[in-house]
Amino acid sequence: MSEPLLNVKQLFCERDDRILFEDLNFVVTQGEVVQIEGQNGSGKTTLLRILGGLSRNFEGDIYWKGEPIDDVADDFRRSLLYFGHQPGVKAILTPEENLNWYAAMHPAIVHEQIFDALEQVGLKGYEDVPCHMLSAGQNRRVSLARLYLSHAPLWILDEPFTAIDKRGVAAKEALIARHAERGGSVILTTHHELKMGDRVRRINLDELAGTS
Repeated sequence: MSEPLLNVKQLFCERDDRILFEDLNFVVTQGEVVQIEGQNGSGKTTLLRILGGLSRNFEGDIYWKGEPIDDVADDFRRSLLYFGHQPGVKAILTPEENLNWYAAMHPAIVHEQIFDALEQVGLKGYEDVPCHMLSAGQNRRVSLARLYLSHAPLWILDEPFTAIDKRGVAAKEALIARHAERGGSVILTTHHELKMGDRVRRINLDELAGTS
């Protein structure tokens, strides 16, 4: 078995005097897809934000490649692609400009890949349209295009199939599967039934909710 990339130990989170999860322990290894399940309000997004370093509202320990995540924060951020509920695009920029900004932080990306990524998410012909003129769904697809550019080993994805048609869902699922097949790891939430067989491991937060 591969050494874990991410190791979560005794994670505890409380919100509005309600325990979302406690004594949460799991590892994420290379080539694995971990699906976080639970009812609305169970803490799925909160957990992803904690794992992505966007929230400090927790107790417990998180390790990246065996080291406390705070001690290797720069390496962890370089190794992570986080996709949240908000599209994370600059409205005054075009889709091409947004992805150029992302590519500037990742020198391995060549400019031609940006146009291919936008075509993959159904935005061919919209490369030069300011994002404030696009629909919410189109802005979300601008953000999703980063998946086609990313070399990060760990993807954390919050409902990546929302506002996408069936063809787009199939394409994104295939992309996630390829990432895992190449040794990448994925943690995601989705109501979509993933068709990746034994590669998917599920963690249900409803089963870990506090009883007090």
